Amino acid sequence: MLNFETRVGPDFGSDGPVYPSAAVPDWYRDAKLGFFVHWGLYSVPAWGTPTGTRNVPAEDAYAHHQYAEWYGNTVRIAGSPTWERHQDVFGAGTSYEDLADLWDARAFDPSAFVGSLVDAGARYVIPTTKHHEGFCLWDTATTPFNAAKRGPKRDLISEIAAETRAAGARFGVYFSGALDWHVSDFPPIESDTDLFRYRRNDERFARYSAAQLEELIERFAPDILWNDIDWPDGGKGHDPYAVAALLERYLDKIPHGVVNDRWGVPYHGFITREYRHVEDIIEQPWESTRGLGFSFGYNQAEGPEHTLSGDALIRLLVDVVSKNGNLLINVGPRADGSIPELQQQSMAAMGSWLRGNGEAIYGTRPWVRAGDAAQAVSYTQKDGTLFVQASEPAQGTAALPAEFRPGTTVHWLGAGGSQPAEVLPETPGVPARLAVPDALRGEAVAVAVLADPLA
Repeated sequence: MLNFETRVGPDFGSDGPVYPSAAVPDWYRDAKLGFFVHWGLYSVPAWGTPTGTRNVPAEDAYAHHQYAEWYGNTVRIAGSPTWERHQDVFGAGTSYEDLADLWDARAFDPSAFVGSLVDAGARYVIPTTKHHEGFCLWDTATTPFNAAKRGPKRDLISEIAAETRAAGARFGVYFSGALDWHVSDFPPIESDTDLFRYRRNDERFARYSAAQLEELIERFAPDILWNDIDWPDGGKGHDPYAVAALLERYLDKIPHGVVNDRWGVPYHGFITREYRHVEDIIEQPWESTRGLGFSFGYNQAEGPEHTLSGDALIRLLVDVVSKNGNLLINVGPRADGSIPELQQQSMAAMGSWLRGNGEAIYGTRPWVRAGDAAQAVSYTQKDGTLFVQASEPAQGTAALPAEFRPGTTVHWLGAGGSQPAEVLPETPGVPARLAVPDALRGEAVAVAVLADPLA
């Protein structure tokens, strides 16, 4: 996957635009867990090649795209599995955009939907307001190709935003700034090179994207602007519709707001890593994002073998937070807005774990190191307290850091009921360890709390 912070757009030399401060607010760093919601026309066919468990040659990756939300592109690659399936299910005479009139979301309950995300531990929610297909999920004046006019006949973003804030969570918007297949006329994207070749960079399109983003800011005052895959080059200069001016107006309106790194300019807030394992602490604020499966949009071809279990999801969260990151995990609802059972199970497991162990996650910062991989432990800290998070509690013991001093107060969180921890004596070549209580040995991660660990 690309590191988007390295994309800096046209070289203006010393005459480049001036960007506002890129500070990342504490509320975002404290939040630790957000939910992406990939929901759009692609949720109607809900299909992509489930390639996560097998190898596909690089030259065929786009024809076998594992992201169901890329259906609108993959279906145009003649002979691809998606192209073949589309003929069988919808018929050759049905275009991708015709699916807008097949999208039935009458049963969608935004309160229950957002409630399930918050119950799973979400501190912020970011739905896709417009993905690369160009279909807008809010009632926009910029195009009739939107959910208020077609398909659902509802302003879905307005509904999700209202329920998110009513639940006490922050609200952000995902927006596809530079890719919009509805107002473009290019061949299908079949490589990473095509990703930046087959896109509009003209002023007219830059103004179109800016007008849509301005609407989202004005309507929803989002706490997070999550742009994807760059911005049209025609909107990267000094103009009032360009990125620099847009972001300045956004932060003037929402001083606590934050943006990501995917604008294609020499400016970003937090950096993103998509379906990537980060080896160690990244000093600047960052966000790990991926789906519960190998797709963001719901892919009905995925099964349990493609989906993060509850235990795996909890361990992913612990790992990311220990390295100074936030986890933006994605839920991909069906077209009707219901969350597939496999995703619900993993979400429920994470929510349950966080209710007992959340103080080791929310509001924390990384310690002097992320953990000790050989000992299967990760570390976070907050207000002079060190949290030791053991990812193999079934073994019966958990390693303490080498800096541990005898006499330090230690207790367990979670199902251990904040009980004191038994410190096992250090032996030659074996660091001091904790005896994991029976009640915690079935947990995905057991958390021990050390007061003043370096005193």
